[in-house]
Amino acid sequence: MSLPSDPSTRNSYALALLRIGVGILFLIFAQYKVLGTTFTLHGGFQFWINKFLEGGAYPFMAPILRGFVLPHSTIIAFLVAYGELAIGLALVLGVMVRSASFCGLIFMLTLLFSSDYPGAGAPFWQYFGASLSHSVFALCFAAFLFGRADSVWSVAAVRKNLASGSGDENQ
Repeated sequence: MSLPSDPSTRNSYALALLRIGVGILFLIFAQYKVLGTTFTLHGGFQFWINKFLEGGAYPFMAPILRGFVLPHSTIIAFLVAYGELAIGLALVLGVMVRSASFCGLIFMLTLLFSSDYPGAGAPFWQYFGASLSHSVFALCFAAFLFGRADSVWSVAAVRKNLASGSGDENQ
């Protein structure tokens, strides 16, 4: 397969490749949570929340984690597991990409503030360094939300091509 020389079309393919890659990562994140019970029913989720509370939550998030998340941990664990699965499937297949990206962005911001606090005395730059595991995904989701990440290599693109009768196999 050769890519078109038009820069905007090449950008569409690059964004689609990134979308599919992030989707695959989310499917990997979701698979052990959905296919097993350790995360959802046997304390895995609670383990991570307690670990965040020990040394990674921003001060304004600690009361939320203690007062809301931990008391409802089983329901939220299932929401996380199946949310990751839904985001991953939507991104890989290219369906409801903007909705999935909005949810993914909110999810990444929640994780960032729950687990990436470098400490009150940390230099400003360390806030960004500590957040890389979540801020990079947040930026990807923002790009998918505002860009046309589903314009190629997606169910939406295939449906559009079938409706228009073009049948371009690259999309």
